[in-house]
Amino acid sequence: MGNLAVARGNSPQIWALVASTMWRRLRGRLRVGPVYRWRFTGRTPERVLIAPPDLRLADPQIAQEIYHGRFPFAGTMVETEGGSPFTMEASNPAWISSLHGFRWLRHMRAAETELAAANARALVSDWISLHGRRIGTVAWDPAITARRVIAWLQHSGVVLQGAEFPFYRAFLKSLAIQIRYLRATAPEMPDGEEKLRARIALAFAALSLPAPPSALRAASRLLSAELEHQILPDGGHISRNPEAVLELLADLLPLRQTYSNQAEAPPEALIGAVERMLPALRFFRHQDGTLARFNGMGATSHDRIAAILHHDDTVGAPLLHAPYSGYERLSMGNVTLIADTGPPPPPEVSHVAQAGCLSFELSSGRTHFVVNCGVDTYGAEDFRPLSRATAAHSTATLNDTSSARFALSRGFGNLIGAPLLAGPRAVPCKRMDSAGIQSFVARHDGYLPRFGLYHEREIALSAGGDMLEGIDRIFRKAGEVAKADGNDRVTVRFHLHPDVGLFENRRNELVLAAATGAERWEFSCEEIAGDVEESLFFAGLGGPRRSHQIVLSFLASEHPEIHWRFLRI
Repeated sequence: MGNLAVARGNSPQIWALVASTMWRRLRGRLRVGPVYRWRFTGRTPERVLIAPPDLRLADPQIAQEIYHGRFPFAGTMVETEGGSPFTMEASNPAWISSLHGFRWLRHMRAAETELAAANARALVSDWISLHGRRIGTVAWDPAITARRVIAWLQHSGVVLQGAEFPFYRAFLKSLAIQIRYLRATAPEMPDGEEKLRARIALAFAALSLPAPPSALRAASRLLSAELEHQILPDGGHISRNPEAVLELLADLLPLRQTYSNQAEAPPEALIGAVERMLPALRFFRHQDGTLARFNGMGATSHDRIAAILHHDDTVGAPLLHAPYSGYERLSMGNVTLIADTGPPPPPEVSHVAQAGCLSFELSSGRTHFVVNCGVDTYGAEDFRPLSRATAAHSTATLNDTSSARFALSRGFGNLIGAPLLAGPRAVPCKRMDSAGIQSFVARHDGYLPRFGLYHEREIALSAGGDMLEGIDRIFRKAGEVAKADGNDRVTVRFHLHPDVGLFENRRNELVLAAATGAERWEFSCEEIAGDVEESLFFAGLGGPRRSHQIVLSFLASEHPEIHWRFLRI
């Protein structure tokens, strides 16, 4: 899929990110150091006033697996063989995070048996004994703590079902310590989804446990500030990841309901965020119920999305224009196209962002035809850089180089991760809808610093959704033709979903066929013939799958623009 350009360790952006991260971590350590740990002790709540609802899907069968010592989290099955899962040394960090996050308690609740309740209580008791006072371990990572606080509150009913007083007291005491710890560490959490979730957890706590009115006012105020910072005016998230919208709504909708259940007025920022995010989620959804694969989005279950959208009272057609998030949508008949027309997110929230500017996905009904490769959420880390490269997206690459670079320094990886750096800075986009046609034109400057070239893409959907036409232009400043200097090699890729068949017709045109055989699309390009190459679809529910891609290769000095078309036949 081409070489991934790597930002070297002397990049000013990297050093700035390293400095801010080290300073934030130092402040965080001071907040939880021995001198200040007395802050986490205090009065134990007498009871849980209300258990907030949980909108995430639950499976009673998983409760059975857990009862028999098998823990299927984050794509990994770990068998404890009678031991405690909290002493296991699993190689998958995501499994550890899921275990200590306790969202799996919802499966115990769904089982609706005394045995499941007793097992839930035993596992919570086990965690309290092994990790309840060992602050500083991975179990006390603020992001994991926030998820655990929410889960313990939401499923306190099943955990406390039939509990004796000593456990009841220990549970509430541990919960109170975790809430105080989270209150102290939340200000120093890195920007992004997990910091917002920490504010959500603290708002849940102020509503669900006995607390003075001032505690609820403070939690609501801080939550509102974080919502206003992270949720964009069109309902997208600052990370530009559609999955962040889905995951945050799964927490914000129950929080809104909990405010109402407690006869408290939800903050205006919460109401506004939810009302913007629900249409945004619909914006990113294809007609089969899955979300478009941009900026860290992997495999999705349409049932999960449907459970969230059940709370969308608007039930109208999705928006077609998300200018703040940087996306466009074309929709006619049963055909949907979703395109990335925005610059990268800020480096602090770009750890899963991708170099897919001007890429698009095309679906018809329940069949995906053109896709981005997506992300294997729980797969091998070696695939992550490949899935983030421009070549893994249905767009153009120049000189086998990504339009954005990633910090992949081994020395700083554990400190700052792999943020996206040096991507497009300006991505002007113009909507050009007219009678019977939906279209847009967008341009990015991601290749300008290295090659002095712009990439512009114009896409139009017409004929009731039966024809998709596109133009890709590569040019210098002021619209000048690229020089024939060896730096004008262009590759335009159209990645196909693994379920789509591909063959040539009698006119030597490429034909895409749905797996059911009920629908076919013919691909053509006026200037050059398309080649077929292998591809890899990372976002399969069962892991990566082999697929194909249509590839157009040319020199921008010879073909300043190319015209391509998908026609339903």
